[in-house]
Amino acid sequence: MNSRQLMASLARKTLVFIAMMFLLSLIVFYVSRLTPGDPLQSFYGDAMQSMTTTELDAARERLGLNGPIWMQYAKWIGNVMQGDFGISLKYKRPVLDVVSPLIGNTLMLGGIAYALVFMLAIALALFCARFEDTFMDRFVCRIGTVAFYVPAFWMGVVLVLVFSVNLKLLPSSGAYGIGKSGDMADRLRHLVLPLIVMVASHLWYYAYMIRNKLLDEIRRDYVLLARAKGLGRTRVLLSHCLRNVLPTIVSIMAISIPHVLSGTYVAESVFNYPGIGLLAVSSAKYHDYNLLMLMVLITGAMVMLSSLVAQAVNEVIDPRMKSSDGVVC
Repeated sequence: MNSRQLMASLARKTLVFIAMMFLLSLIVFYVSRLTPGDPLQSFYGDAMQSMTTTELDAARERLGLNGPIWMQYAKWIGNVMQGDFGISLKYKRPVLDVVSPLIGNTLMLGGIAYALVFMLAIALALFCARFEDTFMDRFVCRIGTVAFYVPAFWMGVVLVLVFSVNLKLLPSSGAYGIGKSGDMADRLRHLVLPLIVMVASHLWYYAYMIRNKLLDEIRRDYVLLARAKGLGRTRVLLSHCLRNVLPTIVSIMAISIPHVLSGTYVAESVFNYPGIGLLAVSSAKYHDYNLLMLMVLITGAMVMLSSLVAQAVNEVIDPRMKSSDGVVC
């Protein structure tokens, strides 16, 4: 692909990304404002009960909550173009100030969980494919299936009861102890239980898909030829099958971002872990529109960017994904 084609491809993907983000913001903006509830309740609390109609109208005017929804959206998107995402109705601060200290916690939890899930999933899939239809393969399949169907919130409660309440080995909530925000060892201790829940609830789902793709690959003619030449099953799996399945694995990793991200939100809620997942739940609960919109945009951007990155990586791994003239099919 020459530089001109590369620039055209990047421009096309950028336009698609912008269009998808615009459509996502439009849908969420309309849906959030059509749901029952008054966002002024989050801003004023009980004081809202003593406000007159004139005061309520003035408050809605100041907060941009009056007028038709399309006018509210036009005003909001205009402010966003200037870098102003508004103020949080619940926290009464700019939403960027609310999110900034917490996004690092979510990226740490989600990033480590994501890496662990796929490293272990690939290893587990290779193990099961190597010992296909043996006792070990059937045993791992059954254990994995049971772990996958155990509710994450129930598993979290059990882990807290065992390791925090009874054994007092691990903290039950938070991202770090009081005054220990810079202590990495303390942060890792707070990550142990959420990571166990996230890995256990996602691992077998992806390991099973990769295992099946490997088994399909093992039954191809070139594998039979390699085995006939004397190559062992393990070597064929690692040197040939895994390499050919890599584009599929990368695609699975890309589409798994929303799945793992939703697991992060659940873990944050169960363990009261301060992150954008817990913040997103809170923003929806209290009709904190500006904060909710920022959460949706961050999540949507992560999902879309991961898909674009996965496509680019797949093109490097498997050049067949490009057309003959170098333009992506």
